[in-house]
Amino acid sequence: MSRRKAPAAQGEPRCTVTVCRGCCCGTDKIPGVDHSAQLATLKSELGSVARVRAVNCLDACEQANVIVVQPSSAGRAAGGRPVWLGLVNDPDATADIADWVAAGGPGLADPPDILDLYEFAPSRRVRRGVAD
Repeated sequence: MSRRKAPAAQGEPRCTVTVCRGCCCGTDKIPGVDHSAQLATLKSELGSVARVRAVNCLDACEQANVIVVQPSSAGRAAGGRPVWLGLVNDPDATADIADWVAAGGPGLADPPDILDLYEFAPSRRVRRGVAD
């Protein structure tokens, strides 16, 4: 199923990319990953098309590094839902996420197939913590 392109108009509600940087994500507990570069890449690549925010902890530590992509209002209207991605410890995965969000994100663009390997379902309690 193909999806339509994201709206190009400036000022429309955008996707939100939430990057965990708590007790496990973004720390020395995940060695060999340039955590600062990961966040900087997302902000640089997506700053004009999405809101990128770092949060203290998403309480899914076993999946560190965790990134949640929330759809724009247009994406949500098209059926998109937040997508939780775990073990995002590779620059290629970060680039795939950035490309997908730039194309519209959940509901508006199909994610690269490789992101299926990173997707996971957190508990309802954890999901509610990101809903704000």
